[in-house]
Amino acid sequence: MVLLLSLSFVFPAFSQSPKSNRTTMYMTYGKTGANLREFNQMLANKGLSQMRNSYSNLSFGYLTRFNDFILGLELFQNSGPRSNFDGYVIDYHSTRFYLNVGFAFTEEGNFQLIHYMSVGTGFLNFQMLKENPAQNLETFFENPEHGFILRDGNLHKGSLNMTGFLTEIGFQMSYDVPIPGREEAIELMARFGYSFSPFEDSWKLNGIRFNSAQSGAFIRMGAGITIPDHNFFYKDAAIGGHFVYGFHFTKPDGFNEVLVANGLAPFKGRPNNIGLKVLGENRGLLYGLDFYNLGLSGEADESRSHTLNSLRIYGNVGLKFFERKNLELGGTGGLGYGNIRYSLISNDKPDFPRLFEEPLHDAFLRKGGLMAKPEVFIAYGIPFSPNHSSKIMFGINGGYEIPLANYKLLDLPMASYMSNPYFQLSVGIKH
Repeated sequence: MVLLLSLSFVFPAFSQSPKSNRTTMYMTYGKTGANLREFNQMLANKGLSQMRNSYSNLSFGYLTRFNDFILGLELFQNSGPRSNFDGYVIDYHSTRFYLNVGFAFTEEGNFQLIHYMSVGTGFLNFQMLKENPAQNLETFFENPEHGFILRDGNLHKGSLNMTGFLTEIGFQMSYDVPIPGREEAIELMARFGYSFSPFEDSWKLNGIRFNSAQSGAFIRMGAGITIPDHNFFYKDAAIGGHFVYGFHFTKPDGFNEVLVANGLAPFKGRPNNIGLKVLGENRGLLYGLDFYNLGLSGEADESRSHTLNSLRIYGNVGLKFFERKNLELGGTGGLGYGNIRYSLISNDKPDFPRLFEEPLHDAFLRKGGLMAKPEVFIAYGIPFSPNHSSKIMFGINGGYEIPLANYKLLDLPMASYMSNPYFQLSVGIKH
């Protein structure tokens, strides 16, 4: 919030020449070099093959250019290589959220060269699991342990649990490919640089440092939709990046009954969500993407904790119904992906290497499928540039999520939990 308010003082100076501004939403995919040195050394001491020295990056971002100044938001999902050992699968993944700032070396045009720096926070999940043969929840809870799960910045409890201090320094090259009949363009991009986890013990789990899972040299390729201001005589298009915080009016009642029947504590309350919404518009047509994360957590019994988590990703299209001065009203329809994940975690696991030798501590269930949602919103913008093309936006969104799959956790359908009305508050930038 402090960042958004500061824009009203900083960016008027950058917005005197609107034809040198642009806004972009994009996705990238790439590889980062990483060596989990301490874990690999433990494997080598046991005469086992080491894990491969790289992990993949998938990101979604929002970037806006004010003259030569660059500001953006970026969300990453990183996946490590899988290794097999004695019926177990060993792998890791991480999530990062970055604020990007930078400077453009080139004049505004079809080709751009940008130098940027990112600061942010993250989540790390390292696990060694084998398949649980249970076909129903009753059998599953009789003997749930089928490996171990280690987490730092536990996103499964909710997005506000992300932790650590992460940075990235890189360069971006991009080129615009025109879309016939449209003011928007396809932006093709390449990025290279280095990600850092600067504090030595930030990602230490059960006696081993996993800093390399959040750092390393990278190269990424990507594409996105960009709105260059020089394509407009009178600009009636924009892309906004917004933080959202929401309330979902649902409870896992059926699953709670199963937990209680198996001697575990039920989940309390309703899930909230925190996420990122990017919404573009041109002549009243709306398009964009939503990412948000729901989490419930608590103590399962005196020695274990558990979480019930769900990730939602939607692609949206819609129309703006009304706009008067700085007030807007519109609606979208979304189609995307959702999942539901249950984790039962021991609170007292040993350190490595004993944990590797005695891995049976934790349990995990997961199911995914398609989701749909209609949504309406009302938003109000506060201009912070002389020509009113850049605004700080405050919004209220409401909708209904519709599962297009049964989301069964073994024999228990969870579609009724996934189906719910929701309410969101949002704050962001539109340019």
